[in-house]
Amino acid sequence: MKKYILLILILNTSICFSQKHLTFEISKGKKTATYSEVVDFYSELSNKHQTVSILEMGATDSGNPLHLVIFDPLVSNITKSSFDKKGRNVLLILNGIHAGEPDGIDATMLFFRDLAENKTEIPKNTIIATIPVYNIGGFLNRNKTFRTNQEGPEEYGFRGNARNFDLNRDFIKAETDNARSFIEIFQLLDTELFTDNHVSNGADYQYTLTHLFTQHDKLDNEIGNYLHEDFIPDFERQLENKDWPIVPYVSVFNQKPEKGYSQFFDSPRYSTGYTALFNSIGMMVETHMLKPYKNRVEGTYELMKTFLNIAEADFKKIKQLRNRAFDSYAPGKYYPVQWKIDSSRTTTLHFKGYEAEWIPSKITGQQRLKFFRNKPFTKDVAYWNYFKKTDSVQIPDGYIVPRAYWNIKELLELNQIEFRVLSRDTEYIAEVYYIEQFETIKTPFEGHYLHYHTAVSTKTEKIIANKGDLWIPSNQRGIRYIMETFEPAAPDSFFNWNFFDSILQQKEGFSPYAWEDLAYDFLNKNPEIKEEFEKKRKTEKGFAENSYKQLEWIHKNSPYYETPHLRYPIVRVRN
Repeated sequence: MKKYILLILILNTSICFSQKHLTFEISKGKKTATYSEVVDFYSELSNKHQTVSILEMGATDSGNPLHLVIFDPLVSNITKSSFDKKGRNVLLILNGIHAGEPDGIDATMLFFRDLAENKTEIPKNTIIATIPVYNIGGFLNRNKTFRTNQEGPEEYGFRGNARNFDLNRDFIKAETDNARSFIEIFQLLDTELFTDNHVSNGADYQYTLTHLFTQHDKLDNEIGNYLHEDFIPDFERQLENKDWPIVPYVSVFNQKPEKGYSQFFDSPRYSTGYTALFNSIGMMVETHMLKPYKNRVEGTYELMKTFLNIAEADFKKIKQLRNRAFDSYAPGKYYPVQWKIDSSRTTTLHFKGYEAEWIPSKITGQQRLKFFRNKPFTKDVAYWNYFKKTDSVQIPDGYIVPRAYWNIKELLELNQIEFRVLSRDTEYIAEVYYIEQFETIKTPFEGHYLHYHTAVSTKTEKIIANKGDLWIPSNQRGIRYIMETFEPAAPDSFFNWNFFDSILQQKEGFSPYAWEDLAYDFLNKNPEIKEEFEKKRKTEKGFAENSYKQLEWIHKNSPYYETPHLRYPIVRVRN
């Protein structure tokens, strides 16, 4: 009997030890948790502490549910329907979007355990939520080699998800179950603050931590200025005081950083670019993959605590600025759809790097870049972190989306965009776009051949919107999402992501031998078009020498030409 009691005591001690000490800790910072260990950890934490709730929040491409874990000192046993902010802000932490970069997964487990056990300061004004592992399919695809230059952990996941999508390019097109479940979570929480934990390397330098905040110029002026002038400097200063110096994400590849670099522009395909559409303060953490895994996890932990400290201190200001930002863009105002670096303005970084030289490669015989860690330096480096608008469009009163585009309706519903289904056919005077030019990338990118440099012309036309079509008013909280996806010239518009490629293909044509006589008759009955045609023949040699191009031009200026070709199906309406 005593033997059985002793065995039970040993087993119980082992269980307590496994709950208290993570794989990261047991391995002394050399290993990361497996997926089942992550889920078991948060489930046990939730069972032991009323402040922690774990929810299943929709599907992922792997077949496993996406979990949401919430730390709330005021409310226990939280469900989807019972979640209530009670006037507080929400900080959402996203982990493992690239599953080979698990630093945030382990750091957040440590953070939540310390919060639950009152080993760190408990926030009064901020609810902390995390998606423990976002790219579950990639995290289950564990290996030791794919992250070629990464210093640990011993095993890790893969960048692509179960369908080999890079999930940090999927927030607008939302083609994965993962992205759709994330959007549901983000909208449920009505998130004020967001961090996305990553690992990266494009050059070598002394820092373990780098940050990539959403580009401040493309936020509303007030909240953008607060982020740029208050939040980020305070954030950097506090981490420096903790002996965790941090620098903006070093967006160079195989170059010397001391030559200067620019801020990464996070368009809405990326996590912080998407969250910015709803006026959230977003930050992507990029630890340096050449630093030891233990250091990277500990640095990510301190970084999240620091982020929370500022969020707590400024919670009223953040909430007020965010609420005001929703009123910044209204019908009649202009919305920027294209940006470029403002080369006239820079920030000086006191950059802690390593000396580097171009030396002959022992493999290729060509020059290769070599960093020398025994030669550290601190130098003033130019950082281009200001952007300026290069194209803007006036916000209409609303848009009409034909009912045929059910995929867009699904995304509007998912992103909580308000719309009304027309109950009858309705006539409008509308602004109609015609695609004038675009370029297309030559190699596939996340399952698409993206368009760019898109330009449109605008015509005012009388249209009939059919019963069942969608009316989307511009005066709503989701206006930035609407503008970034509906306006074709925006970099991550639905058009540029190939949602409307069917309009780029002409479905009906002509037979030259038959069209010739009709074309001749048409020109004689339309002298203005005939005059324009003759002028084009005289001034453009290539046109004059190509009979098919001439007949095609006449066809496109005649009633025989199909109206859907190059006609953008979403129209703009002003009341």
